[in-house]
Amino acid sequence: MEIIMEKMKVGVVGATGMVGQRFLSLLADHPYFEVIKLAASKNSAGKTYAEALGGRWKLATPMPEKYADMVVIDAENIDEMKDCQFVFCAVNMKKDEIKALEEKYAKAEIPVVSNNSAHRWTPDVPMVIPEINPEHLEVIKAQRERLGTKRGFIAVKPNCSIQAYVPELTPLRKYGIKEVVATTYQAISGAGKTFNEWPEMIDNVIPYIGGEEEKSEQEPLRVWGKVENGEIVKADGPVITTQCIRVPVTDGHTAAVFVKFENKPTKEQILEDWKNFKGLPQELGLPSAPAQFVTYFEEDNRPQAKLDRDIYGGMGVTAGRLREDVIYDYKFVGLSHNTLRGAAGGAVLIAELLYRLGYFD
Repeated sequence: MEIIMEKMKVGVVGATGMVGQRFLSLLADHPYFEVIKLAASKNSAGKTYAEALGGRWKLATPMPEKYADMVVIDAENIDEMKDCQFVFCAVNMKKDEIKALEEKYAKAEIPVVSNNSAHRWTPDVPMVIPEINPEHLEVIKAQRERLGTKRGFIAVKPNCSIQAYVPELTPLRKYGIKEVVATTYQAISGAGKTFNEWPEMIDNVIPYIGGEEEKSEQEPLRVWGKVENGEIVKADGPVITTQCIRVPVTDGHTAAVFVKFENKPTKEQILEDWKNFKGLPQELGLPSAPAQFVTYFEEDNRPQAKLDRDIYGGMGVTAGRLREDVIYDYKFVGLSHNTLRGAAGGAVLIAELLYRLGYFD
């Protein structure tokens, strides 16, 4: 077993939001990282973390007491964050403001592992699902050259909803995926809400989530893209069309997926591919990596958000109901925990990978 002699000192920028809270719950006893700084908006700056929250802790698990008396720093005050060897970022700001803030941290030689969408299409910023495209981290070298930094860089995780179906599709690309239709049924925590804050979601379904369908259709192509001349060039295909629907579920994004192949595999081949699918996180034994990346349920009524979203600490992806279709070749249902695998947990896994590969050195 690897022994970490000294933990890396990290900060959480956007610590008071739901994803920021999830970061703190995941990092409270992390073997690699120790949170030493919390940052948020000017309204929270100067208050203790408990005061800044004002009773708005949104997770089912209690707030780690070790953070309660930490004084929150203004996220814009980067000088006060320079003790951090890198930061996690999950701020609620306008997109151009997020881009500028993250680049300020990077140029101050503080690497950024971001949950935000602002830099997902910056050509030399890697957008990573660690089991799928760790090689995209290679563009950090070109990004550092552009920014004029030695240590500083930005790495991001993709949209939470695509992680309910991209992991299942990835090992099937060898059969030539031609078309994908996906409808996602997304939990309210994806909007940073609880039922107490959003009572109109009780007994309700909203058939629109702003900007989500464009992300769901395009971001998989970037994840499946290639590194060329210091940039990520997105894949040419397959064609993906989606609908994204908000449903009255606390956590867990479900996807109903239809897929057409150039060379149709058998059901047995697909199940074998899912069972054997693993990546660098599993090979390296990273702390947040699920032992089984994709878990398939034989039962007709699985996966279910309430029963299955927390598999492997919320970092596993589940699938079920794989069967042939009358229009497409196959259809299946996927599920991932949107604030763990799809948000904070996914970013922590990226940070673990960056750490083990030496990108923070």
